[in-house]
Amino acid sequence: MTYCLNSNCPNPSNPPNTKFCLTCGAKLLLRDRYRAVQPLGQGGMGRTFFAVDEDRLNAPCVIKQFFPQIQGTAALAKATELFQREAVQLLHLGEHPQIPSLYAYFEQDKRWYLVQELIDGPDLLNELKQQGAFSENQIKSLLLDLLPVLQFIHDNHVIHRDIKPENILRRRKDNKLVLVDFGVAKEGTGTALAQMGTRAGTHGYAPLEQIRGGQAYPASDLYSLGVTCIQLLTAKMPDDLYDGMNARWVWKEQLAKQGKSTSPILAQILDKLLQELVRDRYQSATEVLQVLQPGAIASPPPNPVPSPPLKPPAAPKTPPSTRVQPGKFDPVSVDLAAIKTHFSQGQPGNAPPPKPSTTPPPKTPGFDPIADELEALRSEFGQEP
Repeated sequence: MTYCLNSNCPNPSNPPNTKFCLTCGAKLLLRDRYRAVQPLGQGGMGRTFFAVDEDRLNAPCVIKQFFPQIQGTAALAKATELFQREAVQLLHLGEHPQIPSLYAYFEQDKRWYLVQELIDGPDLLNELKQQGAFSENQIKSLLLDLLPVLQFIHDNHVIHRDIKPENILRRRKDNKLVLVDFGVAKEGTGTALAQMGTRAGTHGYAPLEQIRGGQAYPASDLYSLGVTCIQLLTAKMPDDLYDGMNARWVWKEQLAKQGKSTSPILAQILDKLLQELVRDRYQSATEVLQVLQPGAIASPPPNPVPSPPLKPPAAPKTPPSTRVQPGKFDPVSVDLAAIKTHFSQGQPGNAPPPKPSTTPPPKTPGFDPIADELEALRSEFGQEP
């Protein structure tokens, strides 16, 4: 099927490969290559279509048609700016594998169009409706998958400003999460990413600094990610998880009503993501990852270089012998004997070192720790055969 993009066409469906709409006569191909196949959705800013690129062997893609449902010159100008901003952000960020690539941005028949990569897979809100509440492991996997994407866009001085389950898709071919809808993304300059601007975001997900003052920080996106996580974890809407009377999130209480709980570490992460004041939240996605990843909180010291195993000391009945072969001088034996004479109790402190002997000394009953240490030294330094 070919779908007519004329918003006033009473019968937009056409047979495949048709060049002009059979009902209204409008040209069906955009730039003589992009063919809309069927509508995917419509919002306040425009309409979205599944399409194919005939110049690329009918490769699937997405067409976004700027079709604002608003009144007033100022509002229309702002809507146009947001649509153009999405194209700019996709061009700037689309090299990341978890952000859709921009294929084209142009005007045709007094309408603006954006053509981008098709992400085949459901958004997380549909996933929640189909499978129910997410488990703790699923939430952790979500964070590990999406936080590096957020760090990437923040490093490129972009704040998404509209993170919610509908804007996170799970790509079927590799199960990776893909962040979409950069229409309200805000670009900052340098490290001062917070700029006064349009109050954007979705009620319930956007933090106060974004809704009230139009300011957005990396921590603002992290706040929205936190709200997304507790919604998926409890299967409750954000308004049901916030106690407005006491100005606090009650997601743990809602979870307890379902007979569930989370590990202390995940609770700590989510609570900090949801702090009302920007300064009390994590300031970067990397900070969250450092806490979430195993061993990040209390990393064990690095393992030392292993030493040779020590043998337990034996309790010889006789002290070690300093005997050497006749005619050979053993300096190690002489030094060891001198040390033993000096430190052993009951022996004269100034006794001269014994001469090498061909006969072993008499047996001495009991355990001699000095002799044992001397034997260990002797084993370490070796004895000339």
